[in-house]
Amino acid sequence: MFSNYLIGLREGLEASLVVCILIAYLVKTGRRDALKAIWTGIGVAVALALGFGCALEFGSQELTFQAQEALGGSLSVLAVGLVTWMVFWMRRTARHLRSELHGRLDAALAMGTGALVATAFLAVGREGLETALFVWASVHAASDGTPRPLLGVALGLLTAVLLGWLFYRGALRIDLSRFFTCTGAMLVVVAAGVLAYGFHDLQEADFLPGLNDKAFDISGTIPPDSWYGTLLKGVLNFQPDPTILQVTVWILYLVPTLALFLAPARVRTEPVGDRA
Repeated sequence: MFSNYLIGLREGLEASLVVCILIAYLVKTGRRDALKAIWTGIGVAVALALGFGCALEFGSQELTFQAQEALGGSLSVLAVGLVTWMVFWMRRTARHLRSELHGRLDAALAMGTGALVATAFLAVGREGLETALFVWASVHAASDGTPRPLLGVALGLLTAVLLGWLFYRGALRIDLSRFFTCTGAMLVVVAAGVLAYGFHDLQEADFLPGLNDKAFDISGTIPPDSWYGTLLKGVLNFQPDPTILQVTVWILYLVPTLALFLAPARVRTEPVGDRA
């Protein structure tokens, strides 16, 4: 539940901040007449994301077990790739997000209503599709037969909407760079578990070998049905009897990705001779 809450909070807050920045800019510049177009684009983006999530969930139920595992594994790998790109992109652009959106909105205002709808749709739609895909992959990996993973996502999204509203009203000041760095690091850990689970799905679909080659088995020490086993699975997608391939993929993804993500940003400096 916690890992999915984190996903809902992180992804939802990105979308909420984008919406707040767009609306606040229009209000401050006296262009309230353009708000309808912005809300139309946002509504279409949300509907598309929900439709995409439903298609993933209900469409996969019609497949055979092997096809379900192949689809789940493939989409998990794709979701981790998209989320990894997203956390690095947001860490790099968080400080300049407001000015970037303002520039896009100015261009859209000059082009007309259709451009405004498209701007809002693209700004929110990308976040929505990424969220739907990663939430589906994470819930698929952490599902324990209860609605807790989905409840965690819903609570995360509701928290994000509340924080976005407070941000808009000026009641909350957020250091976006620090916030996205902290949550991004936690999301990388979650993504590592989703990626390992995705490779396990591909092994069960007979796409990859080594399903019976276990790296270790500590099911007796950490039973999967115990409260701490459930907690570890829900937060880290921990499996007490992973395959060698799962452990290898988990390490090869987590260690370098987290090291690169947490590395200090390089500051560009000009040579002394070029300052004149």
